[in-house]
Amino acid sequence: MKIERSAGILLHPTSLPGNFGIGDLGPSAYHFADFLESAGQTLWQVFPLGPTGYGDSPYQCFSAFAGNPLLISPELLLEEGLLSKNDIEKTPYFNPHKIDFGKLIEYKNDLLRKAYFNFKTSIKIEDVCKNFCEENSFWLDDYTLFMAAKNYHHGVLWTQWDKSIAFRKELDKWKEILHDEINYQKFLQFYFHKQWSSLKQYVNSKGIKIIGDLPIFIAYDSADLWANKNLFSVNENGILEKVAGVPPDYFSETGQLWGNPLYRWKEMEKDNFLWWRRRISTLLKLVDIVRIDHFRGFDAYWEIPGDAENAIKGRWVKAPGYKLFNAIKNEIGELPIIAEDLGVITDSVEELRDHFGFPGIKILQFGLGADGDKKFLPHNHIKNCVVHTGSHDNETTKGFLESEKKKNSGIYEWAQKYLNYYGDDMTFELIRTAYASPANICVIPMQDILNLGNEARMNFPGKLGGNWTWRFTWDQIHQNLASTYKEMTVMYERPPVKKNQNAIIEVEEE
Repeated sequence: MKIERSAGILLHPTSLPGNFGIGDLGPSAYHFADFLESAGQTLWQVFPLGPTGYGDSPYQCFSAFAGNPLLISPELLLEEGLLSKNDIEKTPYFNPHKIDFGKLIEYKNDLLRKAYFNFKTSIKIEDVCKNFCEENSFWLDDYTLFMAAKNYHHGVLWTQWDKSIAFRKELDKWKEILHDEINYQKFLQFYFHKQWSSLKQYVNSKGIKIIGDLPIFIAYDSADLWANKNLFSVNENGILEKVAGVPPDYFSETGQLWGNPLYRWKEMEKDNFLWWRRRISTLLKLVDIVRIDHFRGFDAYWEIPGDAENAIKGRWVKAPGYKLFNAIKNEIGELPIIAEDLGVITDSVEELRDHFGFPGIKILQFGLGADGDKKFLPHNHIKNCVVHTGSHDNETTKGFLESEKKKNSGIYEWAQKYLNYYGDDMTFELIRTAYASPANICVIPMQDILNLGNEARMNFPGKLGGNWTWRFTWDQIHQNLASTYKEMTVMYERPPVKKNQNAIIEVEEE
């Protein structure tokens, strides 16, 4: 993927300000796009946009294709006449800086069901979203039936449903039983995609591209596995035979047991990876560039027995990365893909990445200190890569530097010398260094833009609960913030200054 020098901000829509307990696709999203434009930013990076399941993680979704209904804007539903002013004014108090998912989900679902009731009393869903439903039937029909059945069974794992629906044996009967709930789920997907499409069009009109995110693996409790068990590592009873993870390393003696089902690649090859071709092409309708999480799994993945208690007893299994990406490339052309190539990366992973020209990722935090991995520092960057100050799985930059300073680890002092900076705003200095990097793409987390500490950290890997909750408020954006970043985009040529090669120089005759 070729892209000119550019700068952007990483901010998931859930972190946007608003009165409804969670950021959404309404006015604040458009206001943020205006801020990006005024700050000279031409990239907006988000996390996966799917309907979140266990732990509220956008990397564990009920579908690899569907959108998250919690992002639907009540204010935009009001404009469509599906909610009244009274409906959206009766809002309970929500902490403006932290999402309370339990309280939020109950409130938002009640609001969305009210909108659906108002919708179906005056309009037939078939009349409004016929084209959307037909174009997306290859995933929408299974997903809406899955969610309807999940709600019918009080949200339990699909293996605990009535056997006839869990194993798809009496679908016509269940479609009749769940007819209205299925239509409700279609209503949610239609309005998510309608609102997102309008927002994306607005963002793109300002010269800003959206970087989306694609988790390599799907969730066990998902419509994808439930409807396509033959493509994943489960037996005929739905029991996991093999699961994903990573082996023991410096960070963990027992490795990481993720528990996601693995792909049956030989089965997927039979139709030239149709499921994957659809997944990528569907996502590219929502975003302009795709970041693939855990890219190394397309070269080789760590296969762990399904009943394992940890990730120690696993093995590396080769994946058909070249065949897969060639099949996708033959269908959609140039692949606007960023490869998340963090962790222990082998030569063969780099060869796969470079064969298709995918930019890799550099995290500045990882390079700091005498023992830091120096490939992450700007003096070792190449043009075809993406530089970040930090990631959603790590401390904020301010939090990281403060922690290291308190621990007296030497990293803070090392960073001062490397940056040749001894002032009080080390976070901004690291951001400035990222902007100066040769890397064509520079994307900074919004928490670092606002110079926030670990109270704004997004995710603590391995910690149950309390993740993915951070939000900002507009009063945290000081008056000169946009102009400061606009100046930096000009200074560091993000985007590059256009030079007029055919300029005509007029010379006055004496």
